[in-house]
Amino acid sequence: MSRRNTLRAHRLCGAWVLCAALVAAAAPAVAQEAVRPDVGTPLRAAQELIRAGKFKDALAKVREADTVGGKTPGEAVMIERMRMAAASGAGDAETAARSFEALSASASLSGPDKLRMLESLTGAFYRAQNYSRAMQWGQRYFREGGSSASVRSLLIQSQYLAGDFAGAAKELTLEIQAAEKAGATPGEDRLKLLVNASARLKDNRTYVWALERLVTYHPSKAYWVDLLGRLQQQPNFSDRLALDVYRLSLATGSMGNANDYMEMTQLALQAGLAGEARQVVDKGFADGLLGVGVGTEADRHKRLRELVAKRLATEQAELPTAEAEARAAKDGTALANLGLRQVFGGDKARGLSLMQEGLAKGKLKRADDVKLHWAVAQLMAGDAPKAVPSFKSVGGDDGTAELARLWVLHAKRMGRGT
Repeated sequence: MSRRNTLRAHRLCGAWVLCAALVAAAAPAVAQEAVRPDVGTPLRAAQELIRAGKFKDALAKVREADTVGGKTPGEAVMIERMRMAAASGAGDAETAARSFEALSASASLSGPDKLRMLESLTGAFYRAQNYSRAMQWGQRYFREGGSSASVRSLLIQSQYLAGDFAGAAKELTLEIQAAEKAGATPGEDRLKLLVNASARLKDNRTYVWALERLVTYHPSKAYWVDLLGRLQQQPNFSDRLALDVYRLSLATGSMGNANDYMEMTQLALQAGLAGEARQVVDKGFADGLLGVGVGTEADRHKRLRELVAKRLATEQAELPTAEAEARAAKDGTALANLGLRQVFGGDKARGLSLMQEGLAKGKLKRADDVKLHWAVAQLMAGDAPKAVPSFKSVGGDDGTAELARLWVLHAKRMGRGT
């Protein structure tokens, strides 16, 4: 989030709003306390000037009242209250802070008054772009028992802008967790700010944590591209899973360009999944990324499409033989793979049945791969509620489990119809 957008997002903490609260706190005392005219008259004038937005003139009137000798404790308190209100409006945060400290030392503040003033000071220093001081007052506000979401937002922005990225990340994480616990949707701006803070800290774990919530609550192509790219950069991630990554990329609408469609189509053909290859190449043509224009590339795309059609015809013709061989095999891998081929070929019910047989037969060569594909097949068949626990059952330390966890995020959104 840019500094300009950050500042704009917090106009709620403008001088008028904050000063109104402070004047309201000071007004009863000025009206009801027995004060000498030499003190009361300039304070009432200051009060009216604040309401008129003439804060510097109001400060002059407060100084006039302060010059009166022999002030009572009550008069001194009223002067500091009005000074704080006028200084906040005038953007003189340091003067407002000194008035607050004087009032705190006098023990004249109620708990609610103190919190209002601490909120005012946080906002005043934030508007003055003194983010370190805004951060200090915001932290004090919460130590005193405050709970305002607006102040917490200012505190986080101040931490970020002051360079306390660790502090901002900690507060943002707590805020996001609280929203999720309450069943609320964390704001996209808060998640993006956490992503930025984590990037500054080179904290990949928190960065990915925030990205996962962005694709959960505010999915976009850019977020999925970033998340899947980071997954593949993990040291333990197997190249064997390239087609599986493309599969999730296609499902989430985050394929990049013609080369991605070409590569995925070729990987699907190599895996014996001509039905999937047809879906991919057809979508590439439908989206206008393949077969565009004339020349070498367009010709390559058309030749690939023709190859896919031939492979698909061959696979369908060989299906009875392939099924017989799969049933004769000692393990269930071939049955599971054949079932996946059927799912992508359009016969989802038959494909799921074969995959289930393969899982039951057991002795799988790569059990976690098969479990991952089983969950994908369930999702493709429109059964997200069953697919989610299937994805969660996937293990493996070569990236399979991490990929399955990302599929869960997508499956849950599909299950909600979003």
